[in-house]
Amino acid sequence: MKEVITLIKEQIQNLPIMFRVSKYQDKSDYQSHYLGIVWAYLYPIIQILIYWLVFGVGLKKGTSGSVDYLTWMVIGITPWFYMNSVTLDASKSIYQQVGMVSKMKFPVSVLPSIKILTNLSSFWAMLACSIILGYLKGGVLPNLYWIQWLYYFFAMICWLLAFGIFNSTVTILVRDYRIFLQSIMRVLFYMSGVLFNFETNAFPAFFVRFLQLNPFFYIVSGFRESMLGEAWFWQKPMLMLIFWLTVLFFLLVGSHLHYKFRARFVDYI
Repeated sequence: MKEVITLIKEQIQNLPIMFRVSKYQDKSDYQSHYLGIVWAYLYPIIQILIYWLVFGVGLKKGTSGSVDYLTWMVIGITPWFYMNSVTLDASKSIYQQVGMVSKMKFPVSVLPSIKILTNLSSFWAMLACSIILGYLKGGVLPNLYWIQWLYYFFAMICWLLAFGIFNSTVTILVRDYRIFLQSIMRVLFYMSGVLFNFETNAFPAFFVRFLQLNPFFYIVSGFRESMLGEAWFWQKPMLMLIFWLTVLFFLLVGSHLHYKFRARFVDYI
């Protein structure tokens, strides 16, 4: 637990630097492109249109209850795109920049967190689009449940921090891990309720309960329940407990591995 406290202190103390670096990375990543940072918003929109055409129109496999499928999908795919990008970017954050950081007074532990901040701009843009689309196409209006977006956003950041520090450290120790993680994230995309509404009578109850153990499923489902006004987060206490225990587990293990091997990161690379 001491290592977790140290990790959190490093994040808080270096917030100004993290914001500056994330702003610089936003510009540098797209400076050679004609459309520049517009691609950060355009690419997810193109992906959404493809999934909608394939699953919502073509195969007609998307089920969303009484809500328009495109609206239902966009609400869930918005946090997924963000979590997927942060997870993969954070996993290679230390590996790519540890050489530079080792020469500066800059804690390596903040590198995964910088990826959390770097991807926030596209997340806010997509969230705004999902709200507008929900109103225009699905007739979704603001409701009291929207307040709990604050909870699910906080839960999402905590999960990404814990999972990010774990993945970034293991990637240094086991080089093949990142390839394995990419494969796992592809599977989780279909198993996190992004395209299909598993919480219906069409799927076995034991299968749904198994999927609900997935932290990504918890966040995606939570954003939908908030926007569509379906349930409060405290109405599922067992799922909430499992989620936070999972966050704590990865935070404890990730922090321990990070501080145990941090002095030798350059040697491993």
